[in-house]
Amino acid sequence: MSYSIKYLENISATVNIPPDKSISHRALILASIAEGKTLIKNLLDCDDTRATLDCLRRLGVKITKKGKDALVQGCGKFFPKPKNEPLKLKANESGTTMRVLSGLLSTQKFSVEFEGKARLNQRPMARIIEPLRKMGANIEGRFYQPTRLGAEPEICPPLLIAPADQGIKGIDYGLPVSSAQVKSAIILAALYAEEKTIIREPHLSRDHTERMLKSFKVKIEVKEKEIVCYPAKKLESPGSLEVPADFSSAAFFIVLGLILKNSQITIKNVNLNPTRCGLLKVLKRMGANIQEERLSAEAYGNELCGDLKVKSSALTAATVGPQDIPSMIDEIPILSVAAALAKGNTLISGLDELRVKEADRLESIHSMLRRTGVVTRPVGASGIEIRGGTTLQKAEFDSFNDHRMAMSAIILGSTVGGCRINETKCIDKSFPEFISLINRLP
Repeated sequence: MSYSIKYLENISATVNIPPDKSISHRALILASIAEGKTLIKNLLDCDDTRATLDCLRRLGVKITKKGKDALVQGCGKFFPKPKNEPLKLKANESGTTMRVLSGLLSTQKFSVEFEGKARLNQRPMARIIEPLRKMGANIEGRFYQPTRLGAEPEICPPLLIAPADQGIKGIDYGLPVSSAQVKSAIILAALYAEEKTIIREPHLSRDHTERMLKSFKVKIEVKEKEIVCYPAKKLESPGSLEVPADFSSAAFFIVLGLILKNSQITIKNVNLNPTRCGLLKVLKRMGANIQEERLSAEAYGNELCGDLKVKSSALTAATVGPQDIPSMIDEIPILSVAAALAKGNTLISGLDELRVKEADRLESIHSMLRRTGVVTRPVGASGIEIRGGTTLQKAEFDSFNDHRMAMSAIILGSTVGGCRINETKCIDKSFPEFISLINRLP
């Protein structure tokens, strides 16, 4: 079902963004293996977090939903109902559910068949399988041949995870690619290892797992791009955790406030973790008028939070390199929208990871922008140049069944008028309220 995109200008609004998806996943998982009850306040309810919730319940965890909150009865380790065959878990289309939870499942005393749906069954899993096997895990996937020209076969879901024959041991591991999901899978396995584990990153990636583990009294040391995780005899529940608003969801309204004429948007209580909000730094380099008001991090699992006030801005082009990408990997589609409305040519490189998201986001960005008349060109195998300042033309967009591409197209189309997008159900993956929030803007 197509959606007619609303033309917007002269906006003055305050918006409340849904809870953080990455933090919601981790709060559910860590509360499940802690001792005692944990009240998770303001838990995100979307397709991806429901996948994690369902997996944990199948693993024997008692979780009670109360409105926007969830009460989790921690059980130390998982105790699913006994079966003669592997326990079947379904991550649906949630890469975080599958990758992060697999690290924990590798330490358990039962077998699991971990399934995905749609695009997740084509997403690479060797990146978690390799380090987990080095730790002694018994985990394997299936070979899948991507259709992209020249692409190598990938190991993809479903994953088969059996008990580790010799237990889990600590390792010293250098991540080939900065990835918070892969790093978190290793950290969760390391909690049950025989000795400490050291993880080294090429660039800083999101550190939500590291921050939240401290709330559960786990000994973990972070020294720039090196993480040292020590075995944990038990995790102690902090009693309660509150999930702040999701920066990746806020990013759409940040860019909207910047590119609309005569507009100002205030976004409340947003997660401002420095490893997460690299988009803010890039937008400010482009001349964005964004004011931050910091709030206390204490209640939010050691996460920095704040209110953002965004005003219409005359943006100029920027150069974004591989060192910038890990802290804004999910925001590249909406950054491309800002670049299209900026003066000059924006160059973004180091985008290999965009090819293995819900869609090939690099190709999707080219398609989205070109439909409005924006000139783009590939730069090498994983870069893009966006020529800004073009007078945009109305267009019909393809969502590519990708929530972030769909929302980015709606933001872009709102500056043009007369635009449509072919399908928006995919937005429920992370931000079910997105269209209703857009429709309520005056």
